[in-house]
Amino acid sequence: MKFSDSISKQILEAGISLDEVENQISLLQKGTTVVNLVSSATIENGISRLSEEKNAALISSYEREQNQLEILKFVPASGSASRMFRFLYHFLTNFNPDNDTLNAFTNRYKSKDISLFLVGLEKFPFYEKVLQLLLKKHEEFAYLEGPKKLYLFVSELLSESGLNYGNQPKGLIPFHKYKNNTLSSAFEEHLFEAVLYASSKDSTKVHFTISEDFKGDFIDEFNRIKTKVEDITKRKLEIFFSYQKKTTDTIALNVDNAFFLDNERLLFRPSGHGALIENLNDLEADIVFIKNIDNVVANKYKNEVARHKKILAGALLELRSQVYDYQKALTAVTVSDEMIAEIIYFLSKKLNTYFPDSFSNYKTKYILDYISSRLNRPLRVCGMVKNEGEPGGGPFWVETAKSEISLQIIESSQIDMKNEEQRSIFNESTHFNPVDIVCSLKNYKGEKYDLLDFVDPSLSFVGLKTKNGRPLKSLERPGLWNGAMANWNSVFIEVPLITFNPVKSVNDLLKPAHQVSTKN
Repeated sequence: MKFSDSISKQILEAGISLDEVENQISLLQKGTTVVNLVSSATIENGISRLSEEKNAALISSYEREQNQLEILKFVPASGSASRMFRFLYHFLTNFNPDNDTLNAFTNRYKSKDISLFLVGLEKFPFYEKVLQLLLKKHEEFAYLEGPKKLYLFVSELLSESGLNYGNQPKGLIPFHKYKNNTLSSAFEEHLFEAVLYASSKDSTKVHFTISEDFKGDFIDEFNRIKTKVEDITKRKLEIFFSYQKKTTDTIALNVDNAFFLDNERLLFRPSGHGALIENLNDLEADIVFIKNIDNVVANKYKNEVARHKKILAGALLELRSQVYDYQKALTAVTVSDEMIAEIIYFLSKKLNTYFPDSFSNYKTKYILDYISSRLNRPLRVCGMVKNEGEPGGGPFWVETAKSEISLQIIESSQIDMKNEEQRSIFNESTHFNPVDIVCSLKNYKGEKYDLLDFVDPSLSFVGLKTKNGRPLKSLERPGLWNGAMANWNSVFIEVPLITFNPVKSVNDLLKPAHQVSTKN
């Protein structure tokens, strides 16, 4: 594709190669690639259900090795809290406190969320904080009627002159309230949790990907809580921040596939959480735990959550040890037929590897090349919880572009829901992935894999957005735990629902995992 000198200059100034932009344009023109589901992954068909005896053994083996490992927890935390308060913004825009009743508003907009918010108002961790601010600003607040009080409460919670929570990072929003009205943010809860399973020797390392605009706020929060967390846990905390790289931004096009120009300049947009594969690729660690910023629990549940993280880590180390042994075995001048058969069995039964029907007819050289390439990949063990209608990627067996069968985490947006067979397979799914992942990023020599070599770029997402009222086509890179890890070795293990307690809506803070007695 030939670009004009002006266009080429703008692309290069963005730190992106011309070939990369050409590839992005091709993906935008093609649209989102739908996957071909073969079947949903279920217990003993892609998902393992471990016995309590096995769980105990995996925990013990992980704890034995823990202090010899470089361990890191990786937390995507750049998301804004705005979506968390979406229904409250709608309430502020559409509710007239002088004329409306709450019943009328609820019926008009079928808004059960606002009713639940009102019923649980005093249980939210920020309730007392908002109340104190309102009493200072409005002497008459205590005497107002319900609708007006609620309107002022929500306004104080979200307005720029108030707490402005909707424009804050979700990681800095108070999720829990403990004794003495001590508020704990999601950021703080991740630090306490990480100490329980991601420590090595006397320190705990946690890496947060954040918006650069809020780095100062996160540092302030860390400085505020660091001494408290270290005194309670007796562990040294090391935290690191990184940002989604500008060079991972993608080109925007008009709906007719011409360049979208904004004031005569090309428009590049952030390319979704899949871009964070580059941040993950920069890390130095033996194993990495991945968990979203909004998936935390109150203190009394943390030990149970940590227990299952250790189970996943133990399973990862067990598999990794065997992978390393086989990688070493394949470096021998001669590899026995027995060893080849053993490796094939391991790949098939333990790492969910596809072998074509004709594989047994391959020459030995090609068999060795194939099994070596299948072992020589990053490894991840993913927790899967029973599907109870929560949003999230699901585990499926998928037919790849190479006509292979692969175990993948797939989002609903990747599936052709107009296809009855595909929709039926999707609806039969019994589990989903709560972003509960433990990774090994090195080979048996201790050399880091280049994670960018294992991305499937064809699994990018194409969406329709607007800029200043004008429609545009945008490209998101393959999701971090979807297409960005498409060519990893993946193992799925069932974990209980207690490990998944995301706060997608502020009302999720009313669920048991986020409610604590103020005596604690």
